[in-house]
Amino acid sequence: MSIFSRTRDIFAANITEMLDRSEDPAKMIRMVILEMEETLVEVRASAARCIADGKEMRRALSRLEELQAGWTEKAELALSKDREDLAKAALIERQKAADMGEGLRGEIKTIDDTLRSYEADISKLQGKLREARARQNAIQSRFESAVTRGRARELLNGSRTEDAFSKFEILERRADFAEGRADALGMTGPKSLEEEIAELRASESVDAELEAMKAALKAKGK
Repeated sequence: MSIFSRTRDIFAANITEMLDRSEDPAKMIRMVILEMEETLVEVRASAARCIADGKEMRRALSRLEELQAGWTEKAELALSKDREDLAKAALIERQKAADMGEGLRGEIKTIDDTLRSYEADISKLQGKLREARARQNAIQSRFESAVTRGRARELLNGSRTEDAFSKFEILERRADFAEGRADALGMTGPKSLEEEIAELRASESVDAELEAMKAALKAKGK
C-alpha cells in the first residue's frame, strides 16, 4: 500500500471525529494540513532512501559486471595454457557474479517501481495540500464572517440590547421631567388683588410725576 493511500485512509477515519471534537474549525484545518505536511516529509525521506539504495545497487552491479568480464578473461587465459580445470573454475566464479548481478537487477527494478509510486504519492499529496490550503483560507473567511454575523444578530436581538434601550427610555423620561421643571419655573400664575392695586398706585404715582415734569417744562418756556 502506498503511503498516500494509507494517509488518505487515516484522514477518512479521523476527520469526522476531529470535526466533532473541534470547537475551532480553523485550528482543525491547520492540524490536518500539518499532518499532511509531515506525511509529505516522510514520503520524500523514503524516496531519498530509495534513490540512495538504487545508486548503491547500480554501483554494485557495475562492479559485478566488471568481475564477470575479469573471470571471462581468466578463463580464456587458462584455456590458452591448456588449464581446463582453471578455466572451468573461472567460469563458475563468473556464473556466481552473474547470478548476483541478476538478483541486483531484480532489486533495482523493485526500487524503481517504488520510486515511481513515491513520485505519484508526492504529486497527489502536493495537490491535496494546495487544495487544503485554499480551503483553509475560504473556510477561515466563512467562519469569521459567521462569527461576525452571529455577534451582530446577538446584539440586535439579545437581551443586552433590550436592556440598553429600556435604559434609554428611563433617561428620556428623566430628561422630560427636567425640562418640565425648567418650564414650570418660568411660568406665571394669575395676579392677586393686592398685586393689581399696587400696580394701580404705582401707575398713579408715575402719572403725577409726569404731569409735574410737563408743568415745569411749560413754565421754563414762558
